[in-house]
Amino acid sequence: MSTIHVNRREVVKALAVMPLARLGRADPDLVLHNGRFYTVNPAQPEASAVAIRDGRLLAIGSNRDMLALAGRRTQRVDLGGRRVFPGFNDAHAHPGESGLQQLMMVACDQTSIDAILALLRQRASVTPPGHWVRGFLYDDAKTPRPLTRADLDSAVPAHPVIVTHRGGHTGFANSLALAAIGATRATPDPPGGHFDRDANGDLNGRVADAVLEAMEAKIPDEATRDDHRRGVELISKLYASRGITSSCEADATPADLQAYQDARDAGVLRYRTYCLMDVNSLDRYIAAGVHTGFGDAMVRIGAIKQFADGSISERTAWLAEPYIGLGDFTGIESGTRESLYENSRKAWKAGFQLATHANGERAIERMLGIYEQLQREAPRRDPRFRLEHCTVVTPQLVARMKALKVIPVPFSGYVNFHGDVLHYYGDERAQRMFAYRSFIDAGLRPPASSDYTASPPAPMLWLYSETTRKDPTGHVWGENQRITLAEALRSMTLNGAYATFEEHDKGSLEVGKWADLAVMAADPFTRSVEEWQSITVERTMLGGQWVYES
Repeated sequence: MSTIHVNRREVVKALAVMPLARLGRADPDLVLHNGRFYTVNPAQPEASAVAIRDGRLLAIGSNRDMLALAGRRTQRVDLGGRRVFPGFNDAHAHPGESGLQQLMMVACDQTSIDAILALLRQRASVTPPGHWVRGFLYDDAKTPRPLTRADLDSAVPAHPVIVTHRGGHTGFANSLALAAIGATRATPDPPGGHFDRDANGDLNGRVADAVLEAMEAKIPDEATRDDHRRGVELISKLYASRGITSSCEADATPADLQAYQDARDAGVLRYRTYCLMDVNSLDRYIAAGVHTGFGDAMVRIGAIKQFADGSISERTAWLAEPYIGLGDFTGIESGTRESLYENSRKAWKAGFQLATHANGERAIERMLGIYEQLQREAPRRDPRFRLEHCTVVTPQLVARMKALKVIPVPFSGYVNFHGDVLHYYGDERAQRMFAYRSFIDAGLRPPASSDYTASPPAPMLWLYSETTRKDPTGHVWGENQRITLAEALRSMTLNGAYATFEEHDKGSLEVGKWADLAVMAADPFTRSVEEWQSITVERTMLGGQWVYES
């Protein structure tokens, strides 16, 4: 019997052409060529072209090889040398809710108090007597001083008014709104809530967390099912224009879930959503027999969402040490250890992933203890516990996260966008905030997130903030937490997919994955860092279809 000698190089060459030969049996629907594809796949980091069939990536490689796959019916698109990334993933945001707010509330993202009051006064003029006037997107760090009760009383004396901070944890109320919840000078802070007071001890109109929730519960819900769908449609257009093809809806109610399904069925949903479901409806989900993973490629049920503390931008996160300049205030504790554990246990046993809002060290420590307990009591092979925001950490907390393989979900753009409040935390604490470097060095997989409306859903802002740690004045907060451009891109793509158990379907440009991608007008790899935030998206593709073209 004769022996055939084949060297290693010949074997490799043969294997390399085999997929192309197989794929040639069915023509691709589309070939994108003459691009610069950054794949987020270490085995094939760059490519010039891709072939797409049935919404998925059929092949990835050189212009010559991909064009050779094209048949008579294959569409060919020359990208003109543009940089292409996998579609971006906003791993924690409130897009559906924000869309509804844009339809029904006054946008107060102004830098002038007078301008905000004028907008509220105008809305009040067309609002029936006794009905609420509501504002959103306000940021008290971006006006010369915060809004006050007196401001709102002077502008809108005949309607209850509540203007919520863009972070969603605090609001600014007039006297009629405070009266609606029976709040007076003598009213104490409730558990999980806070009233701000002036120098005389009177309520100044700023309310936080549980107090804001009580106030919002007094407002009649006039939104229709179609309003919810229209809100999703509105934000879909915004996301598509930013190259965002996936997002987590971070506190979804049953109405939000219905809105996503309606938008999908109407053909107006332009990003894939993973819904972190509001814990208040947990019993309904359990009774229906649904849990994490139910759904399809566009709308999927994710984790159960809870809150363990307050906000970073609004200075209510539950810290280990007091805020700078706010006396002995250390933030707001949301829920009790017992309630957080019981809800977590119930959801865990029902098959849900767990996702808990925890910003400060105390909140993070509490939730790590609960997650560790659950993993001892009812271990899972791959739990992927999520800590939403996970902002202020210590080496000890990171070590515990590493042992449990927790997914921290930090704010990506906060150092830059909310740099105007970081003085409340200080330079030392900033070295332990939004700790991408510490998380990555510990082997964790932090995704990127905007928490929109808390900060803009702007991937180029995320890149800039994660890699430079600069605020708008140029001050660097926590230089030790800087990461590389490649690491930041991974956070914005593949790590987001991993956080939702979908890394085999999206997050990188690899054969078999969805053809979700963003074609950029310029390349951050070749532009200076200070130019990044001006880079726009030219085209966005979702499942092989263009959903945005500039």
